[in-house]
Amino acid sequence: MTQYLLSVPGSVDDETPSDEVIQQMYSDVETFNTKVREAGKWVFAGGLEPISTATVVDATGESPTVTDGPYSEAKEFLGGFWVIEADDLDEALQWAKEGSAACGGRVEVRPFAGEA
Repeated sequence: MTQYLLSVPGSVDDETPSDEVIQQMYSDVETFNTKVREAGKWVFAGGLEPISTATVVDATGESPTVTDGPYSEAKEFLGGFWVIEADDLDEALQWAKEGSAACGGRVEVRPFAGEA
């Protein structure tokens, strides 16, 4: 079986949903999570704190720099993710459709690279 990352991108332009919408999304995502676990496809998942809590480390220059949030050079950021096991891309896409409906956002599907 292949592991897939189902990532939920966010955008700085997204409107903040109401507390009611957020609570419903949490409930729907937990129902989805339970279904993935019961199917034996669960590896790991997590939601991330807002981009304003990020710290960026850049050690590509002469000396490393550490920048506290809020900091983002891009408009999009990772809001959360699932790592699942699936027989193939088609199965991973089916899970992504359900995950997208549960979290109310887009889900990007990417297989993990095989070991070299």
